[in-house]
Amino acid sequence: MDATPRLAFDPELVLAALDVRLLLLDVDGVLTPGDLLYGAQGEELKRFSTLDGHGLKLLMHAGVEPVIVSGRDSPALRARIAELGLQHGILGSGAKLPAAQALLDQLQLSWTQVAIIGDDWPDLALIARAAFSAAPPQSHAEVLARVRYVTRAPAGLGAVREVCDLLLTARGAYAALLQDALDGKPHTPPRAAAPVLPCA
Repeated sequence: MDATPRLAFDPELVLAALDVRLLLLDVDGVLTPGDLLYGAQGEELKRFSTLDGHGLKLLMHAGVEPVIVSGRDSPALRARIAELGLQHGILGSGAKLPAAQALLDQLQLSWTQVAIIGDDWPDLALIARAAFSAAPPQSHAEVLARVRYVTRAPAGLGAVREVCDLLLTARGAYAALLQDALDGKPHTPPRAAAPVLPCA
């Protein structure tokens, strides 16, 4: 079976993402379409894409850590983080930059090793510092004007997977993972997620 990748990205984008070891992800308007849905008892409901989820698992397999950085917190979001096996998450953070900087310090990483996907003003400080930045097409104009890459896929419907594919390409892992899939080889199951604490 032909294992030639069908996806191709601008070489300048791939070059900008070469050193990325951490992907920061907003949730509403990035991992979800941005709608806030509430059940009859006031519980918050969220819709996530399986395409995005598998892309994040592939990214972890290739050595890039995805990290949720959200101003909101909910059981639905925590369930998704646990399901994906993410090791780090910053939830309920009013100001994202201090919390993200603290995590980078903890992991001994610099902003030259960070990618960010955001969609609105709370993400701008991270976008301004990250080596690689992206946004879904329906993002705020100020975000779209400042990111390096605007995805073709919309938020909650493959935008994150698109960025994952780009980062996998930059890591030199995309073709090998594609070959594994064609050969029917499973990828490493997600690791047990560490506890996620609200930001103080």
